Amino acid sequence: MSRYVQVRGWIEVDHRQRGVVEEIIADARHGLYSGGWGFPTLPFNWTLYVFFGGDLRESYLVWLRDQVGRIAGLPPVDDDNDRPIGLFVLTNEEREVTAWEIRDGEVHDRAAADLAWTSRT
Repeated sequence: MSRYVQVRGWIEVDHRQRGVVEEIIADARHGLYSGGWGFPTLPFNWTLYVFFGGDLRESYLVWLRDQVGRIAGLPPVDDDNDRPIGLFVLTNEEREVTAWEIRDGEVHDRAAADLAWTSRT
């Protein structure tokens, strides 16, 4: 029997990176789980927040983590040298909570018991 993990989070990128982010997601297309990705319908202001939310079989976390890692590794697009940043909260069926912190071009794992309140299960 497979275990499921609740995954919810966001990545902040520059609007000019939207096409590349969409390509990364399209390249890893999964008939069911790719539906968890969401983009704003209309761009506004200067920041693009790309969201993911869904309950995944634990074995598919590698699939999602690869996409998040590729997005995290995108190079800066201007002289500010801003890289993608974000946070994903993961809760398994045993109510263990971890987080993926997106910063400095990488995805950093950490225990996140302090974020247990984000899960209703």
